[in-house]
Amino acid sequence: MKIVLRNIVVVLSLMLVACGGKEEKKKEGFSVDRAKTLEKTTESPAVTNAVSASERVDLDNKGVGPIKSVTLSPEIDAEMAKKGEEVYSQMCMACHRVDKKFIGPAPTGILKRRSPEWVMNMILNPEVMVKEDPLAKELMAEFNGAPMANQGLTEEQARNVLEYFRTLD
Repeated sequence: MKIVLRNIVVVLSLMLVACGGKEEKKKEGFSVDRAKTLEKTTESPAVTNAVSASERVDLDNKGVGPIKSVTLSPEIDAEMAKKGEEVYSQMCMACHRVDKKFIGPAPTGILKRRSPEWVMNMILNPEVMVKEDPLAKELMAEFNGAPMANQGLTEEQARNVLEYFRTLD
């Protein structure tokens, strides 16, 4: 019992010594250093648009990257979609949720708003897309500047993920 009491006293003494001794010096008066802005800034396009970038429909933009054309069959390829779901679960779930915004946008209904080429280029080439594609820039701004990570997927894996996204519509 004496040992426990002594240890408590030692710990409390050390905490008291560690917290003490630091003195803050207050400056006399009050001042704020701010630079005056003489010019009015114009609103950015993201602010002036009535529809957010994640909700805007742009099916003509193919994005920037290796994918120039994607042909989708009328029927969803179940095997491809299953592989795509596996890739999505392993590589994308850290930032994306199927039906709700998270760190990144939800993929549900993405092919109603974006071209298949744009989606695949964003998956395969996110760094360049964010630098060069206006819509990708707006999405990054909408999602608090969080850039999409390049997961190093192959074109086949990205195509499988795209097929999985077709099942989410």
